[in-house]
Amino acid sequence: IDISWPISEETTQWKDDRPIQIRDTRDWEKEHARESRLSMGMHTGTHIDAPAHFLKDGSTVEKIPLTQLIGPCQVIDLTDLQDKITKEKIQNKNIVPDQIVLFKTKNSSLSPTAKFDNSFVFIEESAANYLASKKVKAVGIDYIGIERSQDGHPSHKALLGNGIAIIEGLRLQHVSEGVYFLVCLPLNFVGAEGSLARAVLFKQI
Repeated sequence: IDISWPISEETTQWKDDRPIQIRDTRDWEKEHARESRLSMGMHTGTHIDAPAHFLKDGSTVEKIPLTQLIGPCQVIDLTDLQDKITKEKIQNKNIVPDQIVLFKTKNSSLSPTAKFDNSFVFIEESAANYLASKKVKAVGIDYIGIERSQDGHPSHKALLGNGIAIIEGLRLQHVSEGVYFLVCLPLNFVGAEGSLARAVLFKQI
């Protein structure tokens, strides 16, 4: 099951990010070949946040072990929430160590080309600290950021500071709550604070 955000020049961007540009550099009519050039941020669509994104001495994306982004995964349906994910909302969800946790919220009902929504459902600090205490491998959410309206980015820091990978920009409307196997592979950028990724769920493996 592909749970990646489709990329085009119309793809939803974080707030005031520069627009995505896809430009043809070779034309079929002239050269009988097609080639294009892409310009966009690392945090576009489905992507991974590395510790360097918000931690002064955090490691960069090529140093994240792929084993953190591949493995048993629980999709938790929180589509009833209107604002934020708190510890109270997830502490009865049987979250266990070394698991990857993906949150399905009302964000997934938004069009992948919709204007940026300032009221997206986010992971509040108490939930991030709880996930860190459970020693999960990675946490993902169905919008292009995991937090908003929190000074100092405490949710990012709680997860990244405890070696938990962050996956943003998932598309989960077509996915039912349950247990899956996730494969989420960032591109091998060297020295970058994040990376574009492709994410796929398997029902059994």
